[in-house]
Amino acid sequence: MRIRVAATVLSGAVVLSALAVPVAAQAAERSGAQDGLASFSAKVVQPKDAEGNIKFSKGVVNGGKDIVLGTTTKKTVTATYTATSDNGVALTVAALWQGTDSSSAAGITGELDTDDDPNCVESTAQTGVYSCKAVFNIDAATDLKNNGAAGTWKLFLGGFDLSANASVDDNVATAKIKKASKLTVNATPEPVKKGKTITVTGKLTRANWNTRTYAGYASQKVQLQFRKKGSTTYTTLKTITAGTGGALKATTKATVDGYYRYSFATNATTGASTATGDYVDVK
Repeated sequence: MRIRVAATVLSGAVVLSALAVPVAAQAAERSGAQDGLASFSAKVVQPKDAEGNIKFSKGVVNGGKDIVLGTTTKKTVTATYTATSDNGVALTVAALWQGTDSSSAAGITGELDTDDDPNCVESTAQTGVYSCKAVFNIDAATDLKNNGAAGTWKLFLGGFDLSANASVDDNVATAKIKKASKLTVNATPEPVKKGKTITVTGKLTRANWNTRTYAGYASQKVQLQFRKKGSTTYTTLKTITAGTGGALKATTKATVDGYYRYSFATNATTGASTATGDYVDVK
């Protein structure tokens, strides 16, 4: 059996209250019950107090991977979860939120939009167990208002059983939303005599959601790596720290023909990046 799932914006506790009448009405229509509407409307102001019997579990956002966004990135992010109820599941609502308290508008600092209408599918082997999928269409240019959006986001799930009773869980799963980073590299001289010194410069930048530009990312550890011509594997030669404006500079001895690149590992707010290798011919 397929049922409708409402995926929406989370903006304070109104995430469910905004849907209270239409969503509960659909649940009541399915079950023939009307007395759940008033009680649900009262509960949505404090989502944690909802007492329906739907249990949410197995939440996963973006396949468990970081959500890395540039200044204008548009990305479709899927959240999967299981809804279980011995009284049936009429429909559910999913949202991503960032902050400290989902029951307080003041405690929520992040908002994400979705226009999709995903579905839940009841298990053919186990009655009352539904596999669900919500889809969030994220547009970095409009949804990420400032740099504070980088960090941990939580998956909020709510739903109605067939008697229009509401259930919510504001932290079924977490996901990291991170700023995209970029690296450049330039190895000189080209060509170079064997045994001579090669200077490898570059720059590390990352998305700035306040200014909608990429800005230099200083004081970060970056690896200088080398891949011998004919090989598919890079090895790390040394680790350096990005300077003012994200500037990178390192030296190494030329031994054989190959490719030089810089590589930056992810951190709590910024995604990983790797420069395209710069080839140097050793004479």
